[in-house]
Amino acid sequence: MKRKLVIAAVAASVVIGGGTAVAFADDEARTGAAEVRAAGPVAADRAEGSTANSSKATAAEVIAAALRHTPGTAVGADREDDGADAGTWHVDVVQADGVERTVAVSPDTGKVLGVHRDTDDADDADDADDATDDAADARADLAALKGADVDAREAALAVAAKGAVTDVDLDDDDRATVWSVDTAKAGEWQVDVRTGKVTQELDD
Repeated sequence: MKRKLVIAAVAASVVIGGGTAVAFADDEARTGAAEVRAAGPVAADRAEGSTANSSKATAAEVIAAALRHTPGTAVGADREDDGADAGTWHVDVVQADGVERTVAVSPDTGKVLGVHRDTDDADDADDADDATDDAADARADLAALKGADVDAREAALAVAAKGAVTDVDLDDDDRATVWSVDTAKAGEWQVDVRTGKVTQELDD
């Protein structure tokens, strides 16, 4: 009888909450406990400690969505500040062919809105030069990440506890290769690509 009441209570809470969830009862243990699993592709990232508003996709979530749609290596992600795309996330992904593509992701749903390559219309000398430069930059980013243990998504997750992440960018200088991560209110942070160490970047 107690087991039936618990299952009924869980079912009622799912209906009242309006969320998408499924309750699973353990018949073998007969403890009366039930497991509720959240549905949806972004549930795992939220379970890992993201502090962003649950109605908005987080940086880690949009990077994961971009990579599911366009497999490769994410080398940056930023949220547009103004214009028609204001609020939209742009995730830069270098694919296996060495071409970097930008994946646009909705900040509200975390769904991919489109993919583009800036050099698709290379029809004059300037565009051809830009294409060459972009390819070189993409190769340099992949080389900088060789042997890295922390990717862009993991860097965003590491800084999420500090504040809502608005930008993730690969910073490769003579000293070390780090992820440079901006937050809305907590300033800029660096995440070492090999150790995962998080340090605040102070103004000079």
